[in-house]
Amino acid sequence: MVDSVYLHPLTLVSGPQATDGDAVRLGGSMAYAREFALVLRDLDGTVAGRIITTPAGMAAAIARLPDPAGREAARQWDNLRKVHAPLQLGNRTVRLDQPQVMGILNVTPDSFSDGGTKVDPQAGRDAAAAMLEAGAAIIDIGGESTRPGASATFEDEEIRRVIPAVQYCAAMGAAISVDTRRAGVLEAALAAGAHMANDVSALRYDPRTIDLVAASACPVVLMHAPGAGEDLHADGKYADVVSEVFDFLKLARERAIAAGIAEDRIILDPGIGFGKSLGKNLALINALPLFHALGSPIMLGASRKRMIGALSSEEEAGQRLAGSIALAFKGMEAGVHLLRVHDVAETVQARNVWRGLRDAALTDFSQLPPL
Repeated sequence: MVDSVYLHPLTLVSGPQATDGDAVRLGGSMAYAREFALVLRDLDGTVAGRIITTPAGMAAAIARLPDPAGREAARQWDNLRKVHAPLQLGNRTVRLDQPQVMGILNVTPDSFSDGGTKVDPQAGRDAAAAMLEAGAAIIDIGGESTRPGASATFEDEEIRRVIPAVQYCAAMGAAISVDTRRAGVLEAALAAGAHMANDVSALRYDPRTIDLVAASACPVVLMHAPGAGEDLHADGKYADVVSEVFDFLKLARERAIAAGIAEDRIILDPGIGFGKSLGKNLALINALPLFHALGSPIMLGASRKRMIGALSSEEEAGQRLAGSIALAFKGMEAGVHLLRVHDVAETVQARNVWRGLRDAALTDFSQLPPL
């Protein structure tokens, strides 16, 4: 009996014109796919699959599957083509029909990326203003370091760090996300002017958070991390990291919906760097198009991650800009909706160039007369 179904977009194209209209737009983004892999996994772990060369062929292959696999495959096929509504964050509307940049504002003294340089309120205020001016759609404020081996942060200390940053970002009119897994921090942040939750535990760490998110109706990012307790990086053992992260996010999404969180308020993040080796991270990034089949917008947080250093000369976090841009470009090609980054101006510039290339590709063949 088939236990799980996975629809992998394989061949990405610059637009439907490149395939005479025979391409699928992924998640309402500017990414398009022509060929797909239909992968089935049995209860005993046996995996089988086939390559489907056209969207019409995929529809026919799904129609031949027995239920419940057929129903699940049809649901994922619909999800791949789902157009996501914009995020309404205070007075700001964040459209998801092109990649949007989320700027990271870490107000922790032991931040892996900048060594705590944004703890000073004026420095944090200046950094937030610069990110907004450079084109950040959202500012993501974090008051707890989640790097491997980081010291534990107590809730009251996290609140003390985060709230002033929320207040000065709110005064700028920013769309504000709060990177926290604690209900008390989120509640205080929402009261201070934040609009969105970014929970690295996928609402598992603090049992109060899921009800708070449902009651407040704020958008929420659910991220994959193998650890359920204090250490998010624990228990990172995988037989097949792509399918296991997919299954985790599917269940996290279903759990959130069952708790009363609206589908259009959920964003999913595969959790690059959290309890995953270099090889596992690379596999997930190469499989990003698959995650559109879950039916929610996708966020990619790969900026300055250690994998970049591991692939080059073990550069420190502040020397990983080029690798961060490469990973952001890979995410844009896969149809990722939100890019969570430290280097906002550079990423926005890369996004704008990518957007120009994609716009041009959508019209390259439109003026050609028929043969």
